[in-house]
Amino acid sequence: MLTALLQRHQADFGPVLPVDLNSPAVTRLDFTANNPRVATADLRNTADFAVLVEELLAAQHATIGVGGYLENRVIYRRSQHFGPGAVPEARSLHLGVDVWLPAGTPVLAPLPATIHSLADNDNFGDYGPTVILQHELEGTVFYSLYGHLSRQEWRALRVGQVLEKGEAFATVGPFPENGDWPAHLHFQLMADMQGWVGDFPGVAPPSERAAWEVLCPNPNLVLQCSVLD
Repeated sequence: MLTALLQRHQADFGPVLPVDLNSPAVTRLDFTANNPRVATADLRNTADFAVLVEELLAAQHATIGVGGYLENRVIYRRSQHFGPGAVPEARSLHLGVDVWLPAGTPVLAPLPATIHSLADNDNFGDYGPTVILQHELEGTVFYSLYGHLSRQEWRALRVGQVLEKGEAFATVGPFPENGDWPAHLHFQLMADMQGWVGDFPGVAPPSERAAWEVLCPNPNLVLQCSVLD
């Protein structure tokens, strides 16, 4: 199981971002219906959403927000991209960890990697520029996804490109090019790409939680942010 493999190798991971995710400047942000400030907000306007994120951070005397893994969020109501549409259940269960921090922040490879695939998923509320890396530990191949990136560095990347551990390969993107979100990095792990290329579901129907939790283990096994323990 990928979770056990990642647990054995936690000492081997480098940072995904050049910031200390265990500093007092980091706080957890709640985007579920349990947060009345979020539940009652109209987040269709991204500039207003960005102001809300800044207010949530300021209220906790923080400059970086983290969270989201297996969080059943209300914020996806802002975009038809998450359904329900023709499907019976809207996608609202978040499968990665979001790190809310300024656009332009470098994104680093936490392990040696090969670029598996690239795509600009430019639907409103989607990932925007996306990178998927392929890794191998103990003969097991797995993948990491980086969403909401800047197009500038993303355009220079190539499928098959080899990255060293710690190498900066992208930056956090600004809106609207990042999928039209307040600036943040979506970081996700996948045990199997299931045929996806340049994209992978980052939000799932809550009823499917058990299956997605196995396929997409906790990204904090790599990030190792104490706020998320």
